[in-house]
Amino acid sequence: MTTARMLRTAALAALPALAAAHAAPVVSTLGPLRNRAMPRLSGRGRPDHVALTFDDGPDPRSTPHFLRLLDERGVRATFFLLGSEADRAPGLVGEIAAAGHEIGIHGWLHRPLLLRGPRATYADLTRAQDTVAALTGRKPTLFRPPYGVMSTAAHLTARRLGLTPVLWTCWGEDWTARATPQSVHRTVTADLDGGGTILLHDSDCTSAPGAWRSALGALPRILDTCEERGYGVGRLRDHGWPL
Repeated sequence: MTTARMLRTAALAALPALAAAHAAPVVSTLGPLRNRAMPRLSGRGRPDHVALTFDDGPDPRSTPHFLRLLDERGVRATFFLLGSEADRAPGLVGEIAAAGHEIGIHGWLHRPLLLRGPRATYADLTRAQDTVAALTGRKPTLFRPPYGVMSTAAHLTARRLGLTPVLWTCWGEDWTARATPQSVHRTVTADLDGGGTILLHDSDCTSAPGAWRSALGALPRILDTCEERGYGVGRLRDHGWPL
């Protein structure tokens, strides 16, 4: 056997192990396990507070409605922006920042990082981070992966770029065509507790058309429920996170 053939054989034999190492962080996608064993990644903060977060924006059709409602309620939130969407609506990114909301990145494109190698992952996150930094004058330090799925390459890239990954403890399942304000409120509050992080979507760019309306309709009741339970609501930076 030639040296080249031996190297190819060895490389092929190593592929399953490399793939397993790349995919190992997928275990954090399991919400109950993550919430118990990975409080930092789950966004677990102080017990008298709830962090409110939004994904997939900014969207000129929907995000301004959320901004108005939050302003009326005196609430600040954390928005995880897609770089490609931010590039299309730079003025709206400025409005989010000017209103005092916190901005993190959700990647450049909403594609699973598990299917992307180290170079593609680095290029995606760098482009998103640089775009948001150019629009706001501040380099984002928070990162939420599309679909909440991390990979080893994503962890290594985040560390290299000074990004802290953060997922959530409860969500509204507000991306489906069957979602309603009532279902979103019910789903969020079923798992809501002090110190938790809520995930909602202020855009339907990766969801069923018009799905954002279910989140917008549920938001006042979610805020009311938090108030009734004695929880303050705000940004991750106000959350005492990470503990």
